[in-house]
Parts: sequence; structure tokens; C-alpha cells
Amino acid sequence: MTTHPFTGAPDTDTQLDTAFPGDGLNRIDTALRSVEQLMFDIVDSDVDVLRDASRHILQAGGKRIRPRMVLLSHAATGSGDLSAAVPAAAAIELVHTASVVHDDINDHGVVRRGRPSVNSIWGRTFALLTGDFLFTKVYELMAPYGELNALFAEATIALVEGETLQASAVKDKNLSREVYHKIIERKTAALFKMGAELGGRLSAAPEKQLEALRLYGNNIGLAFQIVDDILDLTGDSEQLGKTAGIDIEQGKGFAAVQENGGNGGDPMDAFKARLMQGNRIQQGRQQAQMLVETGIAALDALPSTPYRDAMIELAQVVVNRSS
Repeated sequence: MTTHPFTGAPDTDTQLDTAFPGDGLNRIDTALRSVEQLMFDIVDSDVDVLRDASRHILQAGGKRIRPRMVLLSHAATGSGDLSAAVPAAAAIELVHTASVVHDDINDHGVVRRGRPSVNSIWGRTFALLTGDFLFTKVYELMAPYGELNALFAEATIALVEGETLQASAVKDKNLSREVYHKIIERKTAALFKMGAELGGRLSAAPEKQLEALRLYGNNIGLAFQIVDDILDLTGDSEQLGKTAGIDIEQGKGFAAVQENGGNGGDPMDAFKARLMQGNRIQQGRQQAQMLVETGIAALDALPSTPYRDAMIELAQVVVNRSS
């Protein structure tokens, strides 16, 4: 039986294998499977709709970039015991999952991760409560981590602030390039930044490495959202695994920052017609690539290991993805 790395209490609920058998990156994959199992276990409830709706969105999978970043940064800064990071990695993915459940309510999204969204099956009220349930389960996972909860609080506050700034900017028709950057830094990059730093703090990394992880996470998060917005312009629902075009219809996408409203006709078509003009998509891709390159360069502060190499590869996947 293992013990929790912070409380020292028997870890009977998660039954984590501290050894994580396998060499090198195989240990990360094993730890990710523990993260997955822990998320399913933690959302168990005798209130059927909360349990079923939570497991529905979790079963849809996802990229799991955020928990992978926590585990990789933890290993890349010298930790040999990934079990210390598994509950925190599960918590950060639950924060993200809760936010997309709420997003689909706000955006009337009917597809998420390639399957019907929670609100399209259970309705808006139960979707709202499911998102709240997932957020509160984060408290349970993070309770033993003491002061590290301050990092979570800062990132989740930023997430809500970013979403609110976005809604306000659309409502007031002032979605400038400056406002757009402020929105994505809070609603997306803050969670990436926190995940990267969290892994380092769990392995007691020195401040120089923590600063490198913060820069890496922030830049990868910004790039991720820019690419996501570009894909919303150029992809379709089947490719993206979510309801395509919602962000553009609401004026949220990268290229939309200079264009607001329409001149009649379908607002969606009007946006797409203008946003595809010129080289704005290419400019967005170039900006995302520069952010990723800066983030990768920051990793020079970490020792050369397969885990650092995997962090570089993860960044490249983010900027080159097609869904």
C-alpha cells in the first residue's frame, strides 16, 4: 500500500503504483492511465445524473495535454516518483473538463469531443450542475496539497476572468487584438502555466527551473488557443470533435479581433468570408509558432532528459495539430 506524498496517509482510494513499471516515457503513459482511473473514481456519486454526466464527458477522452504537462514537468525536474503528481494532474484535467461543460452551455454546443455534449443530453440545468460538481471534486483531489492550492486558485480565477472578459468584449463589440491576447492569456494559458509549474514544485525544482516552466506553459497555452481559434475557422465538427464555428459566430476567434459584426445575411457566413481574406490565418499560425519556439527555448534551464524532449515534442504537437 502506498501513502499520499503530502499527508503520509494510506493511499487506499487511488491505489497508485509508486514504481510505475517501465522505463523512460512508458512511466508517463502508466501514470496517465492512473490519472484517468482516478478521475472516474472521484466523480462517483449516488446522484445518478452527476455521476453519469461526468463520466460521459470523461469517456469522450480528449488530448489530456494539461495532465501530461504536469507529469512531464515533474519528471523533467528530477522526480522519480510520479505518484506525487497524479492527483494534481487529475485535478487540472477536471478543471478543464468542467470549463468545457460550462462553455457548451454558454455556446449552445451540441458536440464535444466527438460525442453529444452534456447539455444536449441532460439539458442546461443539469449541465451547469455537472460542471459545478466537477469543479468541487477538484477541492477533494487538491485538499492534501496545502499551499499548492494557491496556484490552483490563481489559475482558476484567471480562467473565469478570461471567460468573462470574452463575453463582455463580444457584448460591447470591443474585441481588439489587445483584448484578445488578455482573454486567451487568462482563460487558457493560465492553466497551462500552472500545470507546468505545479509539476516542478512537486519535485522541489529550483526557482530558475520553475521560471522556465512558467514561461514554457504560458507560451504553449497561448499557442494552443490561437491554433484552436484558427481551427474553428478552417475545420468542421467531425474533424474538431466539437460544434464548429461557434467561436467565430460569437466573434471570439483569432482573426475576428479586427472584425466585428456583419453587413447582413448569416453572421456566421459574414465572419468567415471576411476572416479568410488576406493572410490572417497564416499570421496566426506564425504567431503560434513563435510562441512555441520561445517556450521550447526556456526548457534549456532543465537537464537534458527524455522527459524534456517529450515536453518539446508536446509543444510541437500543440502548434501543428489539426483537431
